[in-house]
Amino acid sequence: MSETDSEKDVTPVEEAAASEPVTEEPEAHPEPPKRQRSGNSVAWLAFLFAIIAVAASGYVAWQDWQGASDTSADDQLARLDGRIDTLAELQTELEALVSGLGEPDPAIVAELDAVRRELDDRLRVLDSLPARISTLEGSIASLAGVSEGARDAWILAESEYYMQIANAQLQLANNPHLAALALKMADERIVQLANPGLTDVRRALSDELAALDVMEKPDIEGATLTLSSLAGIVESLPLASTAEAEDEATEIDPELSGAGRAWASVKNAVTGLVTVIPADEARLVQLSPDGEFFLRSNIALQLQAARLALLRGEQAIFEQTLDDTSALLNDYFDVDSAQVTSALETIADIRGHVFTTQAPDISGSLRLLRQYRTLNENAQ
Repeated sequence: MSETDSEKDVTPVEEAAASEPVTEEPEAHPEPPKRQRSGNSVAWLAFLFAIIAVAASGYVAWQDWQGASDTSADDQLARLDGRIDTLAELQTELEALVSGLGEPDPAIVAELDAVRRELDDRLRVLDSLPARISTLEGSIASLAGVSEGARDAWILAESEYYMQIANAQLQLANNPHLAALALKMADERIVQLANPGLTDVRRALSDELAALDVMEKPDIEGATLTLSSLAGIVESLPLASTAEAEDEATEIDPELSGAGRAWASVKNAVTGLVTVIPADEARLVQLSPDGEFFLRSNIALQLQAARLALLRGEQAIFEQTLDDTSALLNDYFDVDSAQVTSALETIADIRGHVFTTQAPDISGSLRLLRQYRTLNENAQ
């Protein structure tokens, strides 16, 4: 092998040896890694590159030694010394790098301490969770008990309210329809409790609803509509008058002779000067147009008052107003006319059939419910 070839072979080795420090220069003053894993990775990569460079230099040196048989021993030893020096420098740098890897990074150590403290805090929180959960379960259980008791008390109060409405509608307003509806609503509320202690209350409610079903119910709506219609036709009812009696008194018999007719005329004239009117008819004679207006208005108001008393269940006022209306019709209106007669019959029929039905007693369920609430409150 010629010297030119040897120089060509040596050049890659020298370039490799010269390139190693250039490769390691960025690692001379590395920036402090933020993570331990990234710093270790860079160090191991540098270590791997150094080993590869040493292996490549050795391989090239071995090839040069094998192919340089025609060169002198001194030249080979000089080249080997240079290569050994280069390898020694690489070894020194590698040892320095390895020693640097063994030193801990302060930033990484501080971060590890922070992570350790956070982990300790989390563990303490986890250790306290069972006690907190137990306390929370106890609070929820107590709250559920309180809410359930409040719900039962509210339903019982609502049921009692509906029972009171039922008794008021039946006893005061004489309205069994609304009374039955209120009792059904009270029974629905009690069913929601599903309490065996309220069985007697439900049994009493069932009996009272059955009594209301078989009760003969007055037609309150029909009666009120009829009274309203009577108040509207008062304006068309005919008044009683004495015009026919006066006409009969002034008539002269055509069969009389001339002297008889003259005497009858004189007699009628003298009789008309003084007129005797019965006490019942005196009011009719004195009734003026304004008096007639107020009379009809008074009767209409009496009928409306009776209608209102019927809706309120006020029996005494209802009967009194109908009696007053009948008296006014008999005194001032023509009782022989079909209109007045029909009005009087209608008033008498309504008065005699609305409040004649005997209402059953539906207060038993209310008493039982109040007894249950009292006992329950005392027990608590």
